Amino acid sequence: MNHPQTITLAFTGASGMPYGIRLLEILLQQGKQVYLLYSKVAQVVAQQEMNLALPSSVKEAEAFFSRRYQAPAGQLRVFGREEWFAPVASGSNPADAMVICPCTMGTLAAVAAGMSQNLIERAADVMLKENRSLIIVPREMPFSVIHLENMLKLARSGAVILPANPGFYHHPQTVQDLVDFVVARILDHLGVKHDLIARWGEKN
Repeated sequence: MNHPQTITLAFTGASGMPYGIRLLEILLQQGKQVYLLYSKVAQVVAQQEMNLALPSSVKEAEAFFSRRYQAPAGQLRVFGREEWFAPVASGSNPADAMVICPCTMGTLAAVAAGMSQNLIERAADVMLKENRSLIIVPREMPFSVIHLENMLKLARSGAVILPANPGFYHHPQTVQDLVDFVVARILDHLGVKHDLIARWGEKN
C-alpha cells in the first residue's frame, strides 16, 4: 500500500487521550503532515487524564505541539471545529487518511448518520465519500446495541473500527506499553513504520 503523507487526526471527548497524544507524537516523528482537530470536551479529558492543557487557540496549539515534538514549521496544522475552509472539509483536498482517537459514541453516531455538524464529523464524512482510509478508535464499555449497529454501519461503509483494546502477549510492564500497543495497531493500518512493540512471533 502507499504510505499516507497527510493524516487528519481528531481527538474527541472519550477517555483514552494518551492514545491520541502518543499517535500525534509518532506521526510527527515519522515526518507525516498532520491536520489536528479536537473538541472542547477533548480539552477537558486531556486535562483530567494527562494534566495536559490543550490550547483553545489554533495558532497556540500549533506552536505548543510543534515545540513539544520538535516538528518543523508547517508540518502540523490545527483547525477549529467550525473552520469550514480547512482542507479537510472538502473532497477536493482530502487528507490521505483520518484517525479519530479517541472517539466518543456521539461522534461515532454522527459520522454513521452523515451529520457533519462540525469539522471533525465533516472530515470523516469526506473520507468515506472519497473512499479514503478512516480509522475510528472507540473507547467505551460495554457497547450498547446502538453503538454496535453504528460501528457495523461504518464498517460496511469502509471505515476501520479499531477499539482501544490493548493485548498482553508483548508482556507490558507499564501503562505506556499498553498505550503503545494500540497506537502500533493504528500505525500499521496507516502504513506508517514503527518499532513501538514486538510483533507476534518476535522476541521482546
